[in-house]
Amino acid sequence: MDFSVRNVDQVDVGALAGSLGFLLRLGQLKAFDDFYSENGPRGLKPGEFSVLWVISCNPGIRQSALGQRLMIKRAHMTKLIRGFEDQGLVSRAIPDSDRRAVELTLTATGREAVKAVAETFFTYEETTGAPLSKPELRQLIALLQKYVGLEETGP
Repeated sequence: MDFSVRNVDQVDVGALAGSLGFLLRLGQLKAFDDFYSENGPRGLKPGEFSVLWVISCNPGIRQSALGQRLMIKRAHMTKLIRGFEDQGLVSRAIPDSDRRAVELTLTATGREAVKAVAETFFTYEETTGAPLSKPELRQLIALLQKYVGLEETGP
């Protein structure tokens, strides 16, 4: 009996084929693989764009709320925001009402950077679900929004 696997299509993942976490992880890897290929948009990484986009949608957002919403660990968020600040994309302010908090706003340069990347990013996103029909893609997005606790919003 020959048990060797010669082709990726022959790899049996067993019960993992029905595992939500496993499928979400493979879906993320597939999307990122394409994003970073020659077909993907150039410029900001998806995570960087997401952070700047959410700040643009919520000027003055507290850094802690941003990190919690995007599920970014505190230490990584601090490093990311410092990098954006060094690039002149984000300004930080400490409110008088809570000296422990940090409020974030895009600078003029940050607004221009987001504006320059947004159309390309969201246009590219339309192709990410290419293996699915439009109704299937809408259903997948709606189910993922429900799963992660986001109500339907658009760019």
